[in-house]
Amino acid sequence: MEKKTKTIRKKWLHVRLDDQEHAQMMQAMARSTEKKLSSYARKLLLSKPITIVHRDGSVDALVAVLVKVQNDLNGIANNYNQMVHKLHMSDTSGQVKAWISLYEKEKRELFESIAQMKELIGEGAKKWLR
Repeated sequence: MEKKTKTIRKKWLHVRLDDQEHAQMMQAMARSTEKKLSSYARKLLLSKPITIVHRDGSVDALVAVLVKVQNDLNGIANNYNQMVHKLHMSDTSGQVKAWISLYEKEKRELFESIAQMKELIGEGAKKWLR
């Protein structure tokens, strides 16, 4: 196995910046994939390529909607578990009939949420595959 040799940097370069210049430098670094200011500045000074992070705002909106749908589905699943527990604890036909009507309502909401999720996933896939 070949050992990777680490470059030892012995020379120092001191650069003084005012607050505005420092803020601009930090802003530009934040848009890149560099985590350290020294490595960002080194690449900038030596004219090496700097990888810029690009985020698609439409995907961010899609993720926010999917998180909402996921939370809705979690709530519906929780309600369903509570209803099944009530069904097991019920002892009269009136309680069973009430459970069935609640079950039908929750089932409709669940299927609507699943349809929404399928639609959103389809839209996201189209955007992703562009």
